[in-house]
Amino acid sequence: MFGCTVLPLLHPSVLTADLMGKRHNMRSSTGLVEIIGLTEKFTFNPKEGIDNPVMVNTDDADSVSTPSPRLCVLNREEEESFGFNLRVERGRHGHIIRSVVSGGVAGRSGLQDGDRLLEVNNCYVDDIPHPEVARRIKLCGHQLCLLVLDGDEYEQVVCRGQDLRGLVRAHKGESCKPPRLYHITRDPVSGLGINFTPVEGEKGHFSVSLVTGGAAEKAGVCKGDRLVWMNGVTVSEFTHSALSRMMKKCGNHITILVIDSESEKEHLRQRMPILPTMAVPQNLPYRPRKLHLVSGGNSEGYGFLLRLEKAPSGRIAHVLREVDSGSPAEKAGMLDGELLLEVNGESVESLKHEEIVDRVRESRQHVSLTTITPQGLEFYTQFGLSPLIFCGEDAEKEKESSVPVCAAEQSLQKEMDDSCKPRLCYLQKGPLGFGFNLGCVPQTPGTFISLVAIGDSGQSSGLLVGDVVMEVNGQNVEDKYLEDVIMLMKEGGHFLSLLVMDKTGYNKLKHTDIPARDCNDSEEEETHEISSL
Repeated sequence: MFGCTVLPLLHPSVLTADLMGKRHNMRSSTGLVEIIGLTEKFTFNPKEGIDNPVMVNTDDADSVSTPSPRLCVLNREEEESFGFNLRVERGRHGHIIRSVVSGGVAGRSGLQDGDRLLEVNNCYVDDIPHPEVARRIKLCGHQLCLLVLDGDEYEQVVCRGQDLRGLVRAHKGESCKPPRLYHITRDPVSGLGINFTPVEGEKGHFSVSLVTGGAAEKAGVCKGDRLVWMNGVTVSEFTHSALSRMMKKCGNHITILVIDSESEKEHLRQRMPILPTMAVPQNLPYRPRKLHLVSGGNSEGYGFLLRLEKAPSGRIAHVLREVDSGSPAEKAGMLDGELLLEVNGESVESLKHEEIVDRVRESRQHVSLTTITPQGLEFYTQFGLSPLIFCGEDAEKEKESSVPVCAAEQSLQKEMDDSCKPRLCYLQKGPLGFGFNLGCVPQTPGTFISLVAIGDSGQSSGLLVGDVVMEVNGQNVEDKYLEDVIMLMKEGGHFLSLLVMDKTGYNKLKHTDIPARDCNDSEEEETHEISSL
């Protein structure tokens, strides 16, 4: 669609006029026009022509302060909310903390309005979509650890193009690893194969010792690990004799949370609790399953019944029943008697039966259901955990265990699918502008990204060289000329939102005549995304 980019050598006075907002010269003998109009500072070298303005940094590096993330630990009671909202706002980066209730759980933890959320229970979330972040928070139970950064500091980091992940790693320390959750089944000969020894001089701290070749060692527990939690009970207040009595009552199974000694020290240094919701699951006996049902489009539906039933424990559950032979439900692997946990990633715990049925029907020809056996739900419930916490990790393990060729094919297919979706990029003007250049084909409507400055706002937002610009601040610009597009960008002031798309995917999109907005899964409504937590 576009030809090769050639940067014409312009006289510095011409470029200065462009930056002052005057008319752009659209004539060029090169066959392509590239306008540099979104930056403000540059140097001129007569031997090399005009330096790229976005690449010149005249700020004093010594004056830049080091941002400092804060850890906020939230503990709520039953039926109590955490007392804050999580938002995604137009023109701003990151997951934004809002509406912190004064004197509430979040307020007492030190959470402040405008903070940006970096981690939830030791999981980096800055690059995760808002609905998934809110889902993780809601599944955490009564205790929550949030790593946040002051809003102004966050915007400075983004504008400077600093690595947020690196900032988090430096704050936590390289030696800090997540805890691990193990389920151990007693061996008829060697038993559980694990013992716990008090750590000298540290009350409530117990070190793991193992029987060589025993059940615990086979499960993956390591000698010297520190015991944090056993069968849902934190052991920090236990004496060794109380722990031994608890071990004798465990029967044929035991579920433990452990962490290596160096990571335990790092958690103590940061005053961060070690929670099962942070853990990497190992050999858990039950796990949720994701079922993908595809209907043939006829009036028969998916071929199963959803019933509201009371479990032996007294819990009311949504149960899958009467799976028809040869139906989409049977083909997806649905089993009679399984319990429904989610519809299309939305928990059904707070939904009425009729609302769940509506969610399934609204899905039309494809629906995703998350299920678990009744025994599985009881297993997690006795520990005060949601089975959905580990649903994502199990899915990743299944992918890792796939045949390498299949994994490569899936990766290639994902890349192809992603290229066919527009991307919404948010930019904030820094000291050197937005950090990208626009290009166009002469006397032809339409613009594209011709250069992205390394470490600047354009790169941080996800812009790529060659991306076709489809919208500027919500206004379609596919049929507008370069000059008009630049004027629209300037009208936005210090904030800019661009809907862009890979050139190959854009050409496919236009060939199939699919509306652009229908392809954008991450599109936000004008009211933004808000989750009350």
